[in-house]
Amino acid sequence: MDYGLKNRMSRMIRPSTGRSVMLACDHGYFMGPTRKLENPRKTIEPLVPYADVVSVTRGVLRSSVDPEWDIPILLRVSGGTSILQEDLSNEGLTTSMKEAVRLNASAVSISIFVGAPNEKQTLLNLGKLVDEGEEYGMPVMAITAVGKELEKRDDRYLSLACRIAAEIGAHMVKTYYCEGFSRVVDGCPVPLVVAGGPKLNTEADVFQLVFKALQEGAVGVDMGRNIWQNDNPVAMIKAVSAIVHEGATQKEALDLFNETKGKIEALTSARPRRTAQRPR
Repeated sequence: MDYGLKNRMSRMIRPSTGRSVMLACDHGYFMGPTRKLENPRKTIEPLVPYADVVSVTRGVLRSSVDPEWDIPILLRVSGGTSILQEDLSNEGLTTSMKEAVRLNASAVSISIFVGAPNEKQTLLNLGKLVDEGEEYGMPVMAITAVGKELEKRDDRYLSLACRIAAEIGAHMVKTYYCEGFSRVVDGCPVPLVVAGGPKLNTEADVFQLVFKALQEGAVGVDMGRNIWQNDNPVAMIKAVSAIVHEGATQKEALDLFNETKGKIEALTSARPRRTAQRPR
């Protein structure tokens, strides 16, 4: 792996812990103004100090992410369908690698739809993006998307999808947690991060997912709705980060959440813009 790839990967995964809390805010590329992400900057800004990475499209990056914020960017570069379509797998590349470099992204992300009608198209998109990533020193994250077929999220399917992504050359893979997740990890020779998926019922459910995923081999999480759709999003991301980087248990994370909710939300309006060096 060349210097550029290694350097960018070190921005994505904190070297001091070997783990990462990624904040997913790219939902609008196919879902439009998702609840509590209607104003992206308002949602993202108070969470930036507690995230290792923010995932956005180039449009939201330009319009809603301050260039002075010290935060690595995972740039979503695939799309082409909307939530109005029954089949979400008909994706292409919407942003060039040159554009990603121009925007100083730390990595790019692309969805693959294994087993869907447009499986081949999305896998060839990944291959093309990896070729360009190697040329420019840009890591590529493959996202094992399942569209509206959430029942696909079992260990056999996810093992297949993650391994194919790694075989094609993805430097990281984002996938779902499932029963038997350790088998998914064992079959994938590149780092795995776990998606939050649709908002879970309780904070305890989220902390359990994060804790179990890390115990079974994930290097981190890439969460959106389970953080910023919570009534106390800053307390939520702090608790998730405590599990990821400090080894907190589910109970300790829930205690931290309960202790800090409300207090943190009151302070965020007075918090200066983030320009300081992040802990590494």
